[in-house]
Amino acid sequence: MKILSIETSCDETAIAILECAGNETDARFTVLGNTLLSQVALHAEYGGVFPALAKREHAKNLVPLLEAALEEAELLREDTRSIPEEIRSEIAAILSREHSLAEAFFEFVSECETPPIDVIAVTAGPGLEPALWVGINFAKALALLWQKPLVAVNHMEGHVMAALAEKGDEESLLIRGVQMPVIALLISGGHTELVLMKKWLDYELIGQTRDDAVGEAFDKVARMLDLPYPGGPEISRLAEQVRTSDVLVSELGHPMSKITLPRPMIDSLTCDFSFAGLKTAVLYLLKNRPPLDDTEKMHLAHEFEDAVTDVLWKKTARALEETGARTLVIGGGVSANTHIRRTFTHKIAADYPQVALRIPAASLTTDNAIMIALAGYYRALRREFATDITADGNRSLA
Repeated sequence: MKILSIETSCDETAIAILECAGNETDARFTVLGNTLLSQVALHAEYGGVFPALAKREHAKNLVPLLEAALEEAELLREDTRSIPEEIRSEIAAILSREHSLAEAFFEFVSECETPPIDVIAVTAGPGLEPALWVGINFAKALALLWQKPLVAVNHMEGHVMAALAEKGDEESLLIRGVQMPVIALLISGGHTELVLMKKWLDYELIGQTRDDAVGEAFDKVARMLDLPYPGGPEISRLAEQVRTSDVLVSELGHPMSKITLPRPMIDSLTCDFSFAGLKTAVLYLLKNRPPLDDTEKMHLAHEFEDAVTDVLWKKTARALEETGARTLVIGGGVSANTHIRRTFTHKIAADYPQVALRIPAASLTTDNAIMIALAGYYRALRREFATDITADGNRSLA
């Protein structure tokens, strides 16, 4: 089965084409084409994602990325074609809010054959609804023109599948040998949650943030420290410098090295999280004092990242104990964090050697269309095709 997947939930526009085979217990995926454009630089001046700008950029990028993905997959066949007026009118109505996209769409599809795609999968949520709608309407237009079935994909399920996927030979990914139950720690700019999967694709929410998501906390603290956007990688970079031996020795007596930030809810008898108090503690620490120098920023970043990681691990360990999970998955953009990956790897090996830890490759931690194809395939196997798709910014996995 060849799946064309589309991702526009936030500030990455992505399209991928995967050849998929196998069943729920043993599947192989070959990446035929994979394209992605990030908008991070465009949103940097706003200190976060500006929805109207994200929407505009998705509309501008989708057709060029589709062409590039088809070409990479060697599925692009140029040929002049006539679009029936009835179909053209329906597509024009679907893309009526994106005039530039409609124009580029008709120009492109009028000059190429229908590619041998079996299914079109598209992110339906969660995410920024204006951004989601651009991808959804683009997918609807393609499905109508090419007469292909549509699958609506939950973005967070995509992150779960990306973490479960292991590298095969060459361009292939494998999802096999997954031991149930599975606990998924999903950490990103908009989500911090622990999800239990006892049966394949059947989810139960067992813990979530009560306020800020962990990625949001990283970005807010980074802004307090006047660090560039996105803030998470910048805090991680500074924190890693403190963990090198030369800095630890030379700055051991530095006042900032003795700072201890709170670990909110770390000892509560739930699997829920809270990061607002940690963020506020940093705010009060910086209040009524001169701007921090580079060394002070490094120490504060180090303590903040340690605090976050301590909470994430303690809550995840509680979830493992309560559920008897055999597999732990970490997914979402924050799963790229070096210290979190290192800590969880060491802790699982030492404390839970019976649990398999699966963390996605760095390239699959951020939003991408490969993960949407992975999740889309399993839904297509169950023939969960959509006659219509609605964007849902708060779409829940469980």
